[in-house]
Amino acid sequence: MSDYIQGNLPLQSVSEKDSPLKSLDGGMKDLSGQLAITVADAASDRKAGDIVVLRVADVSYLADYFVMLTGYSRVQVRAIAQAIEDKVETEWQRRPLRTEGKAEGSWVLQDYGDVIVHIMMPKEREFYNLEAFWVNAERIAVPNADEGGGKPI
Repeated sequence: MSDYIQGNLPLQSVSEKDSPLKSLDGGMKDLSGQLAITVADAASDRKAGDIVVLRVADVSYLADYFVMLTGYSRVQVRAIAQAIEDKVETEWQRRPLRTEGKAEGSWVLQDYGDVIVHIMMPKEREFYNLEAFWVNAERIAVPNADEGGGKPI
């Protein structure tokens, strides 16, 4: 999934078997995994809740990683999406290939090719329950993510 050129990044193939991503502390060599962690960090900075990073490379051809998280208002969902775009562009010189739902703000999807980001309001996240659909995917620990960190009291 990592064999494409975007911006000034070199064409490169990353083997998932050699260094599976387990956590941020695990000395990652997987570029897609590092990008997914960057996305999760940017979301955490904007107080996103229930951040889940799934390694779906072994169970899907759509992407290598899915990052799913919750925003508790339409404004927060849009702010999280913008923060992710800004951080990824700054650190990786990449922009999403496609972005959907930003105007509505209840579910924003950002497609970076090897990483797909779902930013959802609680109602949409509960209804679609994507984590259950990808139950066979490996869950990646995100150390900086607070459980329900942005949830209003």
